[in-house]
Amino acid sequence: MVPKRAAKKYSTTLLALVVVCLTVALVLYPEEGYRAGLSGMKLFWEAVFPSLLPFLILAELLLGMGVVHGVGVLLEPLMRLLFGVPGVGAFSLSLGVAAGYPMNAVVTGKFRKNKLVSRVEGERLLAVSNAADPLFLIGAIAVGMFHSPQLGFLIALAHYGAALLVGMLFKYHGVKEERDFPRAERENVNILRRAYREMVRARQKDNRPLGKLLGDAVNDSIKTSLMILGFIMFFAVLLKLLTNVGVIALLGVPLQGLFSVLGFDASLVQPFLSGLFEVDLGTAQTAAVHAPLLAKVILVSFLVGWAGLSVHAQVASLLVGTDLRMGPYMVSRILHAVFAAILALLFWNMGWGQQAAPAMANLMPVLNTAASSGQHWGLAAVLLKNWFLLFGGVIFISLAVHFFRSVRLVAWKAKKKPRF
Repeated sequence: MVPKRAAKKYSTTLLALVVVCLTVALVLYPEEGYRAGLSGMKLFWEAVFPSLLPFLILAELLLGMGVVHGVGVLLEPLMRLLFGVPGVGAFSLSLGVAAGYPMNAVVTGKFRKNKLVSRVEGERLLAVSNAADPLFLIGAIAVGMFHSPQLGFLIALAHYGAALLVGMLFKYHGVKEERDFPRAERENVNILRRAYREMVRARQKDNRPLGKLLGDAVNDSIKTSLMILGFIMFFAVLLKLLTNVGVIALLGVPLQGLFSVLGFDASLVQPFLSGLFEVDLGTAQTAAVHAPLLAKVILVSFLVGWAGLSVHAQVASLLVGTDLRMGPYMVSRILHAVFAAILALLFWNMGWGQQAAPAMANLMPVLNTAASSGQHWGLAAVLLKNWFLLFGGVIFISLAVHFFRSVRLVAWKAKKKPRF
């Protein structure tokens, strides 16, 4: 067994060697690196920045005003039942779905720093809430890349169905550790009153004036956005350099045999490897390859569930300062990718992708906007509206669960009451 000190020395040497090789490659291919970085910046400015920034600012404001704490009380019944996380987890989940990754890591990291979730609960939340937004799945991929809104229905259903399965599976993650983080005792008062009290308590604890709160929200959001921009540009350049020096082609040699066994066309190997690094590039290349449509749909579902090493690096940097572990998160990404690919195959065989035309007809104006690269900034309002609708619906379902449990508890107590 290699001692820890020696292992650390070897890993440091290897990492330094890799960085030196990448620097030399960038010197040898400066024009390709420049164009790759420029394409990454364009992707960030047109799609990522306008979809993330409003939600980053909104999350900071809602946390500072205590709204998240109050709404968390309302959502506790549903989130505990499904995923074994506190009610505030619905806030991270809904923002993750509405704005896409890595928004969930931003919110979950803040929850852990503010001790709103335990380490186990935070890892469960990361597992279920790391998802792509619907406009990326339906607008960018289905309409923009495949030119088929019907496929968007199938891909989105497989993606969110897989996320639900992963979340329910991770409900049993770290059960033994939960006893180290005891839950607060539930007050015997009306749930709406408890939610209001919690919101007021959190606001008083924060105590920042509105101007200070808004300024901090904008500053922190811009810093987070620029950090995400850096990761997108870095991985765009990295992927281009690895392709130019032949590393990607070398990695594709063993995958060709695996793809042959699975019945996939060999031309899908290159897009698959690109998608392992950066999901946007991988899905675009997959859609452009001349291969059977079913194979491309399965591969795209896998890549979107995996999310790409670029997103994983963003998540890791956003979790700095917390004790949330990346190991469970990476396991959840693999499970999500596999589940999404399997569900895509099942839904395809059920004909759902072909029969979704009537359901998608009303969404076509929004989808056409999403597919237009020059109008992405107009999507911020659409995303915010969709988030409010989604969040409101989740609150309604949670209150219904709470009411049903309360009625059943009262009926059970009345039944057990002795009669004289």
